[in-house]
Amino acid sequence: MARIIGGIAASHTPTIGFAFDKNKRDDPVWAPIFENFAPLANWLAEKQPDVIVAIYNDHVTSFFFDHYSAFALGVGPEWRVADEGGGARDLPAIKGHPAFAAHIGTSLMTDEFDMSFFQNKALDHGCFSPLSMLCPHKPEWPVKLVPLQMGVLQLPVPSARRFYKLGQALRRAIESYPEDIKVAILATGGLSHQVHGERSGFNNTQWDARFLDLFERDPEQLADMTIAEYAALGGYEGAEVIMWLTMRGALSSNVVCKHRSYYLPSMAGIATAIYEGEDSETKPAIIERHRQKMAVQLTDVEKLEGTYPFSIETAVRAFRINDYLHRMVEPAHREAFKADQEASFEAAGLSEQERDLIRRRDWRGLLHYGVIFFMLEKLGAVTGVSNLHIYAAMRGETLEEFQKTRNAPGALYSVAGKGSGKLDWDKAEKAEKAEKAEKARN
Repeated sequence: MARIIGGIAASHTPTIGFAFDKNKRDDPVWAPIFENFAPLANWLAEKQPDVIVAIYNDHVTSFFFDHYSAFALGVGPEWRVADEGGGARDLPAIKGHPAFAAHIGTSLMTDEFDMSFFQNKALDHGCFSPLSMLCPHKPEWPVKLVPLQMGVLQLPVPSARRFYKLGQALRRAIESYPEDIKVAILATGGLSHQVHGERSGFNNTQWDARFLDLFERDPEQLADMTIAEYAALGGYEGAEVIMWLTMRGALSSNVVCKHRSYYLPSMAGIATAIYEGEDSETKPAIIERHRQKMAVQLTDVEKLEGTYPFSIETAVRAFRINDYLHRMVEPAHREAFKADQEASFEAAGLSEQERDLIRRRDWRGLLHYGVIFFMLEKLGAVTGVSNLHIYAAMRGETLEEFQKTRNAPGALYSVAGKGSGKLDWDKAEKAEKAEKAEKARN
């Protein structure tokens, strides 16, 4: 089974990335940052985890307020560096672990955490600022990454207690993963700071020290605090330190602090820490019961003939073609497809198999490949094919045969609106007659 080897905590201020990129390790102002991160880097080099689960918050870079989630798990195969306004940092992308992430997602949902899931999003300094200090990364990173993005910038946010409980659920998720891998949990954010309003520049070094004490010895007290209390003691943005409680909840009740440091160069308290659990590993029987609990919701679903559940694994595997078809909601994209589909395929980097499935409008083949039905519906709207034609094709029937099974056999419909997406019903009927004639000849 997967094993948690420990937790590391590090602030994620942009100054950390700046110090690294500008090679400020010999500058007296910046040298303490490198000194404080060195024990964490040495610990990772010694322990050699296979995966880091990074608990962070995006700073309205890849996540915006048109859709903002409390807990968003990254399930993709790769994570690139985000451009935060001045160009992306010169760091390579880091590989993800989709299978492990999908397992974590299923487990957390089983424990009634209503997760959202993302892929193909760049990660900002919330992740890469500390990561660049923690691991060598040329020509590539030595570890895989599963990012867990926390929505702490828009009220309401989950309580500190909820973050702590998420960590306890995360431990069950990790330990129930059947593959024998080593996992380190990285908590980022904080410590005390405020970056907006007349209180901008607020720090509280006494609270920072007290927080680190409680984090190690009495996390329950931290879990009982309100967001307002965190903001009063550590600054409004400093309240993001509640994210650390997810890492602490994933560790055992008793931990040993292997390293702890603190430095306040400018706007935010920069802390680093290493924690290892003292308690024994979870009993195998408990892990097996959790696995069985995870399996309950989909028990026997494979027995539903002609049914293809759309899972995280499918979403990752077939992301490219689903993304291509989803973009049919963009007028420029669908007009480019209609004008020259081959050029459109090439621009999107579709594989030859994906191109062929779309060329032939192989609705059942597309479904089997991993395209969710609602993308087929959009392709149908653009190409003049009704929903009922698609339903019939997936069943291996003609439209006429399928309509005989409906209460209103003459009804044809689609999600197509006015203008360029309007269905060509005459064309559809001609195609249907041609199909019937071909079957009659055979």
